[in-house]
Amino acid sequence: MPSWNIHTAHVERLLHDEGAAALGIGDVNCFLFGNYLPDVYVGYMVPDTTRTIPYTTAHFTESAPIPVPRADEYWDAYVEHVGCGGRMTRCSDLVLGAWAHLMCDAMYNAAVRRLIKVKGWTPGERLRIAKQGDFDRFGHTLPLTMRPVMTDELVRECEEFPQYPVLEPDVAAAIEAADAIIDANGVREQDGDPDYVLLTQDFFFETFESVNEMLSSRLRERAGELAGR
Repeated sequence: MPSWNIHTAHVERLLHDEGAAALGIGDVNCFLFGNYLPDVYVGYMVPDTTRTIPYTTAHFTESAPIPVPRADEYWDAYVEHVGCGGRMTRCSDLVLGAWAHLMCDAMYNAAVRRLIKVKGWTPGERLRIAKQGDFDRFGHTLPLTMRPVMTDELVRECEEFPQYPVLEPDVAAAIEAADAIIDANGVREQDGDPDYVLLTQDFFFETFESVNEMLSSRLRERAGELAGR
């Protein structure tokens, strides 16, 4: 799956190109943290959380070497949630960010799956590790500035996250983990093409643009629908 620096880069690109209002985002900080949220309780991005949640549950996916989250299913359940009277209710910015995380994961991993099929590679653990290493290398080429911060609104939206509550100590731990990633990104940013093992610079350029367009179009469409109601 894409690392948090890749998720952060997509948030920064969306806000730079479109602006929060056009995307229907009210609290940018909560949206940014939502782009990390599905990884908070899975047991490897954030150490020492109060609990763990199966990866398949947190990411709406099946157990597979390169899983593809069902981001549209999440959208239907939590973003386009229909409330009383049959009207769509406004979801939180945190929920919207979590959807963006799942869509990003789904599109990057689906692109890797297509490449595996074209190349005739054999899926498995070694290939998954090589893929994750290349994702990490790509992530460290991305200049980043945004960091999540602890706010009362973020804590409230995390505690009210409809899929499962995210407790305040775990929010703080996730912010600390995100800070460490951003700090390392600044130190390790690379010049030129990284030494990819499995993927290529063209793969990442094309996938990044495709993901950005998908996120942008869906968010702009939703914002327009809500504004018309």
